[in-house]
Amino acid sequence: MACDNSNETDHDDSNSEELRNLQRELVCLQNSIQAKKKRLLVIFEGRDTAGKGGAIRRFTRHLNPRAMRVVARPKPSEVELGQWFFQRYFTGLPNAGEIVFFDRSWYNRAVVEPVLGFCTPKQYETFMEQVPLVEKMLIDDGIQIIKFWFSINRLVQFDRFKARKSDVLKEWKLSTVDALAQDRWDDFTKYKEQMFERTHTDYSPWIIVNGNSKAKARAGSIRYVLSQCEYMHKGKFVKDLEPDPGITCHYFPELMEEKRLEDYEVKSRL
Repeated sequence: MACDNSNETDHDDSNSEELRNLQRELVCLQNSIQAKKKRLLVIFEGRDTAGKGGAIRRFTRHLNPRAMRVVARPKPSEVELGQWFFQRYFTGLPNAGEIVFFDRSWYNRAVVEPVLGFCTPKQYETFMEQVPLVEKMLIDDGIQIIKFWFSINRLVQFDRFKARKSDVLKEWKLSTVDALAQDRWDDFTKYKEQMFERTHTDYSPWIIVNGNSKAKARAGSIRYVLSQCEYMHKGKFVKDLEPDPGITCHYFPELMEEKRLEDYEVKSRL
């Protein structure tokens, strides 16, 4: 079943009993990872305003900060520009007994950098060839990797940008790159689809999260992570951890065609 692409009004999930119980399950997961010295890396990718940061905050809100980290790399320094591309990300990888959340990742080179001219075609191609191999080596070494793409349509992004501009509490989220997000929407789509096609593997699949409803995306992404992990006391607070395929689903080529059709319909309303 394809992810549900319908629009829904965002609403406050702070009092959601479902979310609270999922967060209790996350504490059980973290305790188990600590006890068994496992390593979990969760990658959050998506367009601007897709809800990555808000989802990460729901994941981490009640976790022990000594056994988890959120990694959000700034633009590379001059020294980092002279290194192997992946090198600056490796210091952020999880240690034994730790969960790490990447708020964007090495996949900047797959979408953002080529669209905005921050890498050469050769650098892009080298990355696309290397990333499946790098992820395979990390997984073979014992790191569990979950890759999320938070998917929103053009109208949702337009409305969220508008909300940021009118709310002083959200102004800090705005950047010069944001102004290009809508104008270069089709370019971002092109590289996003190439990324899925070339980096979705059996051992490291892309999980598409319907981000049009923030509350459902947050709960759905937590539920997916829990469903993919074995841990002590699993199901103590949420009996059924089966992911909702209308919220989270594996990438498949036909899904991109559905999203292109949806995008065409949405564009006509802007």
